[in-house]
Amino acid sequence: MSWTFFFFSLSCLRHHCITLLLSRTWGTSTLQPASGGNQAKDYVITFYEDKHFQGRRYECDSDCPDFHTYLSRCNSVRVEGGAWVVYERPNFAGNMYVLTHGEYPEYQRWMGLNDRLSSCKAIHVSSGGQHRIQIFEKGDFGGQMYESMEDCPSVMDEFHIREIHACKVLEGAWVFYEHPNFRGRQYLLEKGEYRKPVDWGAVSPTVQSFRCIAE
Repeated sequence: MSWTFFFFSLSCLRHHCITLLLSRTWGTSTLQPASGGNQAKDYVITFYEDKHFQGRRYECDSDCPDFHTYLSRCNSVRVEGGAWVVYERPNFAGNMYVLTHGEYPEYQRWMGLNDRLSSCKAIHVSSGGQHRIQIFEKGDFGGQMYESMEDCPSVMDEFHIREIHACKVLEGAWVFYEHPNFRGRQYLLEKGEYRKPVDWGAVSPTVQSFRCIAE
């Protein structure tokens, strides 16, 4: 016996999220694309209710402000195209996690604090693949400036500073991490100027590692 139900989210339709079907066959629930074909997409991310890509799933190919209606929890993610930032709460709020191409069979793999994800955005990385960032030891681009074009696992070891108070992203997209070795709370920085930590969503200047985002 097989059932098929249609669900539509106005917010997701406005943001061009993939229309989904909820189907139940042989006792297993999955969320699947309503229309597909084999057309390749530049940005594709799939969220799964259970670990190791099991249970219901939700697939999206563009920004989506709220998919928690479809999935009450998220324990694994597969990124098939592009780079993404996912958020704990709807409307791109709460803790964020940056995910690049690959598989994340458990939420600990993306350093999640729990199994809650509710919204996502695609990160548009420049095709040239260049990355360049300037960091400053004081706000408003004051004090000593340091420039980097590559990942930095320890700001203290590399630049002998414990905090970053301002930065300029000249090329590419970057992630700041609260702790060394790309751990702790994450902050996404796209091209632009950030005069103070609140500009990148932080409440303090504690940044102890950072890395560039590659698709």
